[in-house]
Amino acid sequence: MTLTERTVHLCVDMQGLFSPYGPWPTPWLLRVLPVVEEIAGKFPERTIFTRFITPKAPEEMPGMWQHYYQHWPQAMRGNIDPALLDLLPSLRRLAPPAMVIDKTRYSAFLEPALRHHLQERHADGLVVSGSETDVCVLATVLGAVDLGYPVTVITDAICSSSDECHDAVMKVYRGRYSQQIRAASAEEILQNWP
Repeated sequence: MTLTERTVHLCVDMQGLFSPYGPWPTPWLLRVLPVVEEIAGKFPERTIFTRFITPKAPEEMPGMWQHYYQHWPQAMRGNIDPALLDLLPSLRRLAPPAMVIDKTRYSAFLEPALRHHLQERHADGLVVSGSETDVCVLATVLGAVDLGYPVTVITDAICSSSDECHDAVMKVYRGRYSQQIRAASAEEILQNWP
């Protein structure tokens, strides 16, 4: 594992939306939060947080996203407390110097701001934490792979609402994508990141 001063911590969607109080509760979120806090707190200037921002109405989104939000009206921006869209309080205090990039789809790389920011800072790799292992984290990790970034997934700093799907994705990372994706604990990250 090669982590440098240009490696970026990309923390995906650690926000109220996925907390026990949000419409999409992810039970492990609060369990991995202290690990995410430790990584982000040690390197806030190297951290980018993403926030999943829902639309006010399904019609604001293209194609199948409309059907998706017709199924989840309680998650639309007009129907929830706006505070649920924000980062969890212990992470919010780190920005700035950490950066926050909003997104409307699973992959953070569909937002040009992320790609541009990583290019501007000459990022040479990513360490990824966040929610959910098998949805937004997966889409973002594969987006990073497509762009050529070496990715390290922090195994004890990602979470899912499905143990089975989490385990399946971790198996895929370690098997199919072992050339491009590495799985490591936060302890390994902290020991190897200058």
